[in-house]
Amino acid sequence: MYRYDEFDAAFVRERTAQFSDQVVRRLSGELSEDQFRPLRLMNGLYLQLHAYMLRVAVPYGTLSANQMRKLAHIARTYDRGYGHFTTRQNIQFNWPRLKDVPVILSELASVEMHAIQTSGNCIRNITTDQFAGAAADEIIDPRPVAEILRQWSSLHPEFTYLPRKFKIAMTGSPNDRAAIRFHDIGLQAVANPDGQVGWEVWVGGGLGRTPMIGKMINGYVPHEHLLSYLESIMRVYNRYGRRDNKYKARIKILVHEEGLESIKGQVEAEFAELRGGQLTLPQEELDRISAYFAPPPFEDLPVTPIDVARERILDAAYGDWLENNVSSHRQPGYASVTISLKPVGKPPGDASDAQMDVVADLAERYSFDELRVTHEQNLVLPHVRISDLRAVFDTLVEAELATGNAGLITDMICCPGLDFCALANARSIPIAQSISERFAKIERQQEIGELKIKISGCINACGHHHVGHIGILGVEKKGGELYQITLGGDATEQAAVGKILGRGFEAEAVPDAIERIVETYLANRTSADEPFIVALRRLGDAPFKEALYGPSERAA
Repeated sequence: MYRYDEFDAAFVRERTAQFSDQVVRRLSGELSEDQFRPLRLMNGLYLQLHAYMLRVAVPYGTLSANQMRKLAHIARTYDRGYGHFTTRQNIQFNWPRLKDVPVILSELASVEMHAIQTSGNCIRNITTDQFAGAAADEIIDPRPVAEILRQWSSLHPEFTYLPRKFKIAMTGSPNDRAAIRFHDIGLQAVANPDGQVGWEVWVGGGLGRTPMIGKMINGYVPHEHLLSYLESIMRVYNRYGRRDNKYKARIKILVHEEGLESIKGQVEAEFAELRGGQLTLPQEELDRISAYFAPPPFEDLPVTPIDVARERILDAAYGDWLENNVSSHRQPGYASVTISLKPVGKPPGDASDAQMDVVADLAERYSFDELRVTHEQNLVLPHVRISDLRAVFDTLVEAELATGNAGLITDMICCPGLDFCALANARSIPIAQSISERFAKIERQQEIGELKIKISGCINACGHHHVGHIGILGVEKKGGELYQITLGGDATEQAAVGKILGRGFEAEAVPDAIERIVETYLANRTSADEPFIVALRRLGDAPFKEALYGPSERAA
């Protein structure tokens, strides 16, 4: 893992001291809320419906056990005993008192953490594949480059006040687990014909009120020129991105209105000036940063197949967990473990302080002191010996963290919605809970197979509903809450935006609607091995629409 250098440490200390003074001035009335707002947003502090909310950065989703313990301590001491892990691989504390925020930031700084670049019109926390450095299908670990991008983007003077927030995601695998095509810039590791690894660059993706799939702007940018190329994109966006209308300010609108070829021409012109200059990444610097992400001291273990069927006979819950929550590893004898934060009937993405302490202990004992936050609001132990899986599972059972549902229908993405967020139109957490309870039986979930439900409480799409196999969007209508259902979204390399099926449903009718969609899929799939998204693409949305609304609306 990356460790702060002297600049990082001094910078975070100075920022904490500055913000401490600003909080004192706000509490004394010297600063009004309007004056305080841009200052707090630069330090990850939002004002929600009921209280302030502090969003803490987890760069590229990687945490140490010590950092997780600090998050548990903050939840226990300064909040209400839990934290909420987000789709940007960050953590949010929903109930901090303003007077305590400077102390929280100081405590975070003591373990090399901060809340900078988690809000405002800047380059936000850069996200990656949660299995980076461990995945069997990986070309390269993207985290060293993500760290370089973090250093480049932090307080970059030209990009501190962009037209709008800016999000970058990257993956080192051909199988996209980071949703790169739905980011302002997406980066995917690729090899050229000589076997040299560089980056495929996508631009103009995003969700929100205008969901768009990114477009490839360059098929291969070498490591050493990536900063120059990204700075070229940022210059063009900063120059031409709209500041007169926040709904049209994202780079996706600029690419859409100007056209990819026009934007590419301007980017290439900037790149021609920057290439080979001071932004060229020296190999020794890449090597220095990469050393922080060197593989842990794996043991030389034999290949150990996991007999899920046998284990399920002996212990059904353990067998289900092995099948759904354990992923293959590039190192023989090891596996990656997904810790589901989606127990039946609970708010997705939440973890208590006690649970965070347990996960920290597991990371320290079984995963080389390392864990990850996923953009699907779960946690991962990336490097676990297969022989230790049973011990990990038993500990998770005691902590109520052993739900074996990763990738299944109850493993939902869900934003905080109207229970917390001032921007939301509808509640989302109760919808997730009711669906989870409807499909609680693991046998039913296994029968359905992989199915991704994603729920947002407003059009800003923090719950990524546009890219859910089934997406649910809460809207306000005549003072009430209705929920639109979309089908066919996909955040992987087969990127797709879901289509709205028809009129919305009241909250209590949503579980029945999802049930009808699921039953239509089960009745029409070619075999038990045909996933929901594959069957949907084959069938089209007509049978699902008819199941929800009847034959007349299908024809319409």
